[in-house]
Amino acid sequence: MKVAVTDNEKLRLTLEGILVGIISGILVSMFRWSIAHSLKFYQGLYVMARSNSLLVLSLLGLMIVIAIFVGLLVKKEPNISGSGIPQVEAQLGGEMHLNWWSILWRKFVGGILCIGPGLFLGREGPSIQIGAADGQGVGDLTHDNRGVNQRVLIASGAAAGLSAAFSAPIAGAMFVLEEVYHNFSPLVWITALASAVSSNLVALYVFGLQPVLQVPYQYSLPVKYYWHLVILGIILGLMGRVYQICTLSMPTLFAKTRLPRFIHGIIPLLLIVPLGMMYTQFIGGGNEVIVNLDKFKGGLLFLLGLFLLRFVFSMLSYGSGLPGGIFLPILNLGAIIGAIYAVLMNQMGLLPIYFE
Repeated sequence: MKVAVTDNEKLRLTLEGILVGIISGILVSMFRWSIAHSLKFYQGLYVMARSNSLLVLSLLGLMIVIAIFVGLLVKKEPNISGSGIPQVEAQLGGEMHLNWWSILWRKFVGGILCIGPGLFLGREGPSIQIGAADGQGVGDLTHDNRGVNQRVLIASGAAAGLSAAFSAPIAGAMFVLEEVYHNFSPLVWITALASAVSSNLVALYVFGLQPVLQVPYQYSLPVKYYWHLVILGIILGLMGRVYQICTLSMPTLFAKTRLPRFIHGIIPLLLIVPLGMMYTQFIGGGNEVIVNLDKFKGGLLFLLGLFLLRFVFSMLSYGSGLPGGIFLPILNLGAIIGAIYAVLMNQMGLLPIYFE
C-alpha cells in the first residue's frame, strides 16, 4: 500500500535532503582529504624505507597495530566491513536497521586507516555508507524517521556521499536510483539530487573545479575505429566476470589461514609495505594511475605487469573484509585493460595511438 506524501512533507524532505547533503559533503570531503594526504605521507615513508631497515620494521609494526585496531572496529560493528553498499541496499529494502552513529564514525576512521597506507581500496563505497548513515541520523534527530521518509533520507545521503567522493552530483543521484534504491520515484529523485548538489558544492569548495578523473580530451576516436569499442567492451565484460568470481572466492581463501575473520586485514596491510617500497606510484585506490597511464614510460609488458599487480592485490585488499570500496579499483583495472588493448592493436597495425 502506497503512503501519500503531502506537499508540505515533500518540501520538508527536500530541505532535509539539502541539510543531509551539506553534512555529508563536509564528512566525505574530510574523509577524501584525509585519505589523499595519508597516501602521500605513506608514499614518502615507503621511499625512505628503501634505505632504512629500522623504518621498515616500524612500518610493519604500525600495520599490525592498524590491522588489530580496525579488526576490533569490524568485530564490534561487522556492517562496516567492505564497501557498505550492500548494507545500504538492505536498509532501503527494509531488511535491516543499523545504528547510524556506530556505522558513521567507525567507517570514517577505519576507512582512513586502511585506504591511507595504500591498499587497493576505493573511497566511493565508504562515502556512500557514511552519507547514508548521515541521512539516517538526520531523520532520527529531526524525528522524521518514519518508514518512507527515512528511506528517502538514507538514499539522499548515499547520493550525497558518492557526489562528494567524485565531485559528480548527477552520477551520485543516478547511481543511487539505479543501483541502491532500485526504483525511480520523483520524490526520491528530487531529494537525492538536492542532496547531491549540496554535497558537491561543499566538495568543490574544498577540492576545486578540477575533475577527479581528468582524462585528456584533445583527441577523439574517429568513427571508423568504433568497432574497437565493441571488442573492448566484450573483453571488459569477460574480465569483469573473472574478477567477480575471484573476488567472491577470497573469503574462502582467507579462511584457510586459520585467522579470525575480523583480523584478515593484517595480510594485505603487511604486504603493502614491500609493495609500497617497490611500486610507490602504483599503490592506492588508483585514480592517479588512471589519469597518468599515458605518461608512464613502459610498453605492453609493463602494462600487463601493472594489471596483474592491481588485479591480484585489489582482490586481497577487498577480500580481507577491511572497510573500503571496490569501484575505483575496478575503474583502474578497466583503464589498464583499455591501455593494453590500444597498445596491442597498435602493434598489430590496426589502431594508431594518437589522432589528429
